[in-house]
Amino acid sequence: MATDGIRESALEAIGSTPLVRLRRLVPEGAATVLVKLEGGNPTGSYKDRMALAVVEGAERRGELRPGQRLVEFSGGSTGSSLAFVCAVKGYPLSIVSSDAFSPEKLATMRAFGADLTIVPSGGGRITPDLFVRMRQAVDAIVERDGAHWVDQFHNTDALVGYAAMGREVLDETAAAGMRIDAFCAGVGTAGMLVGVASALRQQPEHVRVVALEPASSPMLTEGRAGPHRVEGVATGIVPPMLTPGMVDDARAIDEADARALALPLAQQEGIFAGTSSALNVAGALQLAMALGPGGTIVTVATATGLKYLAGDLFRS
Repeated sequence: MATDGIRESALEAIGSTPLVRLRRLVPEGAATVLVKLEGGNPTGSYKDRMALAVVEGAERRGELRPGQRLVEFSGGSTGSSLAFVCAVKGYPLSIVSSDAFSPEKLATMRAFGADLTIVPSGGGRITPDLFVRMRQAVDAIVERDGAHWVDQFHNTDALVGYAAMGREVLDETAAAGMRIDAFCAGVGTAGMLVGVASALRQQPEHVRVVALEPASSPMLTEGRAGPHRVEGVATGIVPPMLTPGMVDDARAIDEADARALALPLAQQEGIFAGTSSALNVAGALQLAMALGPGGTIVTVATATGLKYLAGDLFRS
């Protein structure tokens, strides 16, 4: 534990991220939009919360032996966060990823000591069959090495980590005398949306929970998957953790509109974040315009924009 401000481990630096009000991108007459800035976590991503929760959950139940290898398939942020946690705790880690994801994320996983298996994509696009092939590579590593599969799509320990984010948001808004009307976020495993929502619904007034996805892969809104370039969301399935009754609505956001928002977010609001974060803010702005003045919408900037510099996201 921290003593006199000193953290005994980098794992204790996870969480306690700021909640920031958008000032310039919110149209006149719209609700307030608050953005949780998760880029301040040790790997620059909200996934640090999940990674610590799932590793410590497996330790607590005795499912993970000292020195045992872990394995997961990941587009990058989950893999980077697991690599960070495993580095601190001393576990070997194998990550199955793809060339569809940013090279910065792949380099981060390697920097923390993870072994990478790269599954080729179709022209750099994220497609449902890509995740099937990545999962097959995971199964091979489990069989070969006796590795512990994290299984992020079914691992409800993640909800523990993300509920802590929700409690932070409740405390931060309550301290400002604000009530939350709606929370929205993109869906990959749905762990963050569900975990945060479970905490926010401790507020006496109802909080509307809205799942977001790129319009090019509208599985939640239209029941069909498609190729897209928004890392971390829209894997081509309805994720198991997206349980009935947890979400009030789902919205499909035009990917081009979300990508076009990344530069204004940085240059007008000082929020340097990636594609899924821009999609989250785009969804929040839509909700804010529909709700009108006096309301409050909360969303998440999931990761630092440093993870996306090699691509075309920030090219004007």
